[in-house]
Amino acid sequence: MTDVEGRAPLAREEDVVVLGRRDAAEAEEHGSQRIEDTAIEIIDLGGLRSLGAAAAAARALERLSRSELGGFWIHLDADVLDDTILPAVDYRMPDGLSWDELEATLRIAMATDRATGLDLTIFNPRLDPDHSIARRLAKTLAAGLRS
Repeated sequence: MTDVEGRAPLAREEDVVVLGRRDAAEAEEHGSQRIEDTAIEIIDLGGLRSLGAAAAAARALERLSRSELGGFWIHLDADVLDDTILPAVDYRMPDGLSWDELEATLRIAMATDRATGLDLTIFNPRLDPDHSIARRLAKTLAAGLRS
C-alpha cells in the first residue's frame, strides 16, 4: 500500500479489508485511485447491510484471521458512522454505520483474539462542543471492544 523510507508495503493489499465504504462514486468522480483495482477486499455499506454487520465482520475476518498472519489491526475512521449520529468530522457524508452496527463489528473482531490494536481517526472534537458525541463514541467502543 505504501513504501515509507523504501521499507516496502506496511500492509499487503491481500491482507486488507475495507468495511462500510460508501464513497466509491465520489472517489471516482475526483479521480482517486480505485480500490477496486487492487487486491483489497471491499465490503461496501450496501454489502454490509445486506449481510448484517456481524456477518459482514465475520466475512472480513475470514481473510484477516489466516494462520500466516500474526493478527490484524483495526483502523476506524469515525466518518464511517452515519452523519446524523456523528457529525463531528471534517468530511461529512450521508448514511453510514449505526452505533449498533459499529459495536457488532468490533465485538466480532475482538472475539477472535487476533486484533493487535486499533486506531481511531477523523473525529474532530472541536465539532463536539458539549462532548456528547465523544461520550457516545467512547461508550460504543468500550462495548464493542469487550470480549
